Amino acid sequence: MIQLSINLNKIALIRNSRDTHLPDVTAMARLVIAAGADGITVHPRPDQRHIRADDCLSLKHAIDGELRNIELNLEGNPFTSPCKSERAGVSDYPGFLALVEQVRPAQVTLVPDSDEQLTSDHGFALVKDGDRLRPIIEQLHEWGCRVSLFMDPEPESMERAAAIGADRIELYTEQYAAAHLAGSWESVLPSYQATATAAQSWGLGVNAGHDLNLDNLPDFKIPELLEVSIGHAFTVDCLLMGIGEAVSRYQRALGNTA
Repeated sequence: MIQLSINLNKIALIRNSRDTHLPDVTAMARLVIAAGADGITVHPRPDQRHIRADDCLSLKHAIDGELRNIELNLEGNPFTSPCKSERAGVSDYPGFLALVEQVRPAQVTLVPDSDEQLTSDHGFALVKDGDRLRPIIEQLHEWGCRVSLFMDPEPESMERAAAIGADRIELYTEQYAAAHLAGSWESVLPSYQATATAAQSWGLGVNAGHDLNLDNLPDFKIPELLEVSIGHAFTVDCLLMGIGEAVSRYQRALGNTA
């Protein structure tokens, strides 16, 4: 069964558009889990334009409590530094690794996004960043976290990902999603399949995320796939059909039936 992790960034973005606590990120986490989702993903950034450090701590308390069997996946750039908040009532961003140390999520997904990016748009180049990532991965393991690396579909990079200590990779699926929209997804899917096969051969688990939705998920045929994280499309679908129906349809799109 492929795990469905719901990314709550867009819920926080809606809240941050007003001086309010609604919609409440942790309350939304409870709702999507009650509806049948398997986990929660958040991707805090230094400018805290959507998920904030305080949200991560609130989710930690919920998962330590009533959601204790649910995995929290914390995504971010491990090289980000602390940042002062420019908004009244919002705590400072402590830096990604400092936040992970406080939260100790089940999974940490390391992503090479810059502070200026609207969203993630590429995976790690391990020839350049591998040596810097190795001690970070070791520290994350000491904190009890499973470590996933955000990666482009490049089979030749899987050996190096395993060598620096990663547990999983997350396939960056924007290229697949764009090709699916254009009707040419069959031309790019083999690179994802080959990367997943290579990852498994090196002992790595395989996750996937970015622009996956109800239309393209059924065609994303990756036998090794363990988990997907869905955020933007899921939020849109919730507006159209409600939380319960959206979760149910995503589980069916993954081939998960009751």
